Amino acid sequence: MYFPGKKGKRDSLELKPLKIEKKSGSGTRRSRKGKLISTGYLFPSALGVLLFFVLPFMIVIYYSVVDNPISHQFVFFENFVMVFQNSAFQQAAKNTMTFSAVAVPLAVVLSLFLAMMLESNIPYKSQFRTFFLSPMMVPIASVVLIWQVLFHYNGMMNEVLGFFHLDKVDWLNSSYAQVVIVILFLWKNLGYNMILFMSALSSIPKDILEVAVLESATPFQIFLHIKIRYMSSTILFVTIMSLINSFKVFREIYLLKGDYPYDTMYMLQHFMNNTFSRLDYQKMSAAAIMMAIVMVIIIGILFLTENYFGKDVEG
Repeated sequence: MYFPGKKGKRDSLELKPLKIEKKSGSGTRRSRKGKLISTGYLFPSALGVLLFFVLPFMIVIYYSVVDNPISHQFVFFENFVMVFQNSAFQQAAKNTMTFSAVAVPLAVVLSLFLAMMLESNIPYKSQFRTFFLSPMMVPIASVVLIWQVLFHYNGMMNEVLGFFHLDKVDWLNSSYAQVVIVILFLWKNLGYNMILFMSALSSIPKDILEVAVLESATPFQIFLHIKIRYMSSTILFVTIMSLINSFKVFREIYLLKGDYPYDTMYMLQHFMNNTFSRLDYQKMSAAAIMMAIVMVIIIGILFLTENYFGKDVEG
């Protein structure tokens, strides 16, 4: 508003838009400078990902569609068909999928159960937590040595069976071999998953839980309709990490039984490792791409499921 005779006030009002424009221009330059600095910080990491992940994967795709690394003749899907019809690949894929289908749900459910139990007032809570975290500090070679002692034909488990007048079991060379690996996988990964779930449980708003109690909701209803929904992103992360770790169980099996273990312990990593030792790059690359496609499909389904169940608690 203009008041006659008060030029100073009018002049100050008219100069304000000029000050705002200068501020806006400097803000734009500052924002542009910030983007350049951020890009500079991200460039080394992006370059590393490009050189050590993207480029090698492109090479794997190239090898999967050529006949051999010397002639470089394109055969397109012939390598994939050859691998898919290979009996060793079929056995390895079946064992890997069976192991993941059993071990991953158990890893998620049991670690969630342990986290819920540690959230309650139980005695010796800190000792209990330490017991499940201790496998993370033990070298894998030592873990495998312990498992060999436990599940050897003349090991401790068969001594326990003998105490109950039961026949001995050749754990690592029978149909029970994958059971041993599932137990090893759970023992190694439950502690880490449990800590993640405990963190997620502690971040649930307390007022919502109190309102649910005042509304006479049962503990099961609180768990199903509140805690599970607020932990949906953590459940997704734990499931994906457990799935990835289940595909990397080759390390433990290799230390236990070598390149060619009992049939039920022969995994996809064994197949690819053995084809690599024979320098059969085409077959190995095709198997790796098939496994990657399956992993992407499974993880995509998990993301869609998490978005469906967790969309009402976002934000």
